[in-house]
Amino acid sequence: MNDNYLEVLQQYDGETIEVRRGRGAWICERSDGRKLLREYRGSVRRLEFEETVLAKLQTQGIRLVDQYVRNQEGNLITCAGDGVHYILKDWFTDRECLLADSREILTAVGWIARLHLALRSVGWQEEWDLGSILPPGPAKEMERHNREMKRVRTYVSHKRKKNAFELCVMQHFSPWYEQAVAAQEGLAFLENGQRENRLFLCHGDLNQHHLLMRGNEAIFIEFNQMHRGCQIRDLYHFMRKVMEKHDWNEWLGLAMMEAYDRILPLSREDHDSLYYLFLYPEKYWKQLNYYYNTNKAWAPARSVEKLYRLEQQQENRNRFLASIREN
Repeated sequence: MNDNYLEVLQQYDGETIEVRRGRGAWICERSDGRKLLREYRGSVRRLEFEETVLAKLQTQGIRLVDQYVRNQEGNLITCAGDGVHYILKDWFTDRECLLADSREILTAVGWIARLHLALRSVGWQEEWDLGSILPPGPAKEMERHNREMKRVRTYVSHKRKKNAFELCVMQHFSPWYEQAVAAQEGLAFLENGQRENRLFLCHGDLNQHHLLMRGNEAIFIEFNQMHRGCQIRDLYHFMRKVMEKHDWNEWLGLAMMEAYDRILPLSREDHDSLYYLFLYPEKYWKQLNYYYNTNKAWAPARSVEKLYRLEQQQENRNRFLASIREN
């Protein structure tokens, strides 16, 4: 980003006091509070959708979100002299949720449930019928990932001389792939029978980087992946990061589900969806996908370590999966 940011900021009410780089954008201390300025390549309709939903959330108890700021002409997008588009939004420098702190994790999960309740209060509008807001369900994504896993397996099997990563793939591929297929088929079955009234707005990219903590209150940011779908996938995304860090601690996993359930009760269908989402070996697919799309002649030792680590965690992971089905 060049110095055009100064020209852009002049098109907003208020005075700019200080500007610094951060998150691939500009963090601005202004007379009307801290803001974030960044380039934008999307549509106005998408921004209008996010602005409307964020305003509704702020009336439903989710006070701290990165709402957009309109310029002096009342527009969400501001154009610099070189034709580059920018957006300005409220910003926060509070710290991310600490995944090492189980108490804070459970507090954050409670706020995720509150966010989902607030999103359910947002009435659907016909003008939101956009591709980015109505994407295919996760089963379709799993199906594509499964094809990619098979492609890697075929490629590796035809190599005469295999490195350590490729040998590990050959040794353990079948059990992981069987889980992937079972997860995709199970989730597809649930999605086919899913009622329309079970689809709600979701954050879409909920992890510790987009969930900040201010005391006992959560701050939600980066709603650019927000869409209509199964909210339980938001919970899964956050929980998976936690479970991987905590070696698939069964107690912590169930405690997170209970913390969510106390505020927004989990149905049997929610439990089944969580089971299939967790059954899918997402981290295994990521390692294979990374390998296939980079230099296949050289596999970093770290990649091999990650595959072995997945094998070491299998017993704890399977125990947690069984607990989801039992509860």
